[in-house]
Amino acid sequence: MKISSELKDFQHRIGHEFADPALLTEAVTHASMSSPTRGDNQRLEFLGDRVLGLAMAQALLEADTDAAEGKLAPRFNALVRKETCADVAREIDLGAVLRLGRSEMLSGGRRKEALLGDAMEAVIAAVYLDAGFDVAQAMIIRLWGKRIGEVDADARDAKTAMQEWAQAKGLQPPRYVEVHREGPDHAPVFTIAAKLTNGASAQATAKSKRQAEQAAAAALLAQMEKTQ
Repeated sequence: MKISSELKDFQHRIGHEFADPALLTEAVTHASMSSPTRGDNQRLEFLGDRVLGLAMAQALLEADTDAAEGKLAPRFNALVRKETCADVAREIDLGAVLRLGRSEMLSGGRRKEALLGDAMEAVIAAVYLDAGFDVAQAMIIRLWGKRIGEVDADARDAKTAMQEWAQAKGLQPPRYVEVHREGPDHAPVFTIAAKLTNGASAQATAKSKRQAEQAAAAALLAQMEKTQ
């Protein structure tokens, strides 16, 4: 099977030339382009998530032989979450080779975080099926790069840390309220407020609700710890 020059260039960017190029084509085909004769990358995404998890778990164990599970788990979560996958996808310009339906193209699908993260997992699965776990693992380690060694020693996400702080103080977990949304539908910007029952609150703005909630939680936690 022949592939486009764009996909050939993409193979160079990820450091793997496919023996079965059809796997790569499937990995970059979004559901909006699927048809009875053309598959999409959803099944590969499911598999790639598991391959990434195993590769990252092993990498973390090898990187810190003394860390307890309580430290490894949040680091793991930080490295495999959809936002991180999307960041890696942007670095290798995965969006440029995605096969999208017209509606997704018009709505800026090549830049959507969830879509990029899903496609990154699908590419991982495609490499795994094409060449085995060792090759897929080596690609993951190469593409994730410094992220693995530099992941925070305590990588608990801010919302978890804020909830644990509130519970320790006998308070209810904070509520997260959308205060404002602006920008076009394909690239919205959210302002989220994190609010405690004692009246304390903090706001943050980001390009996704999850990022804004995390940033608001971090701001609120810093605020509360400073006043204690």
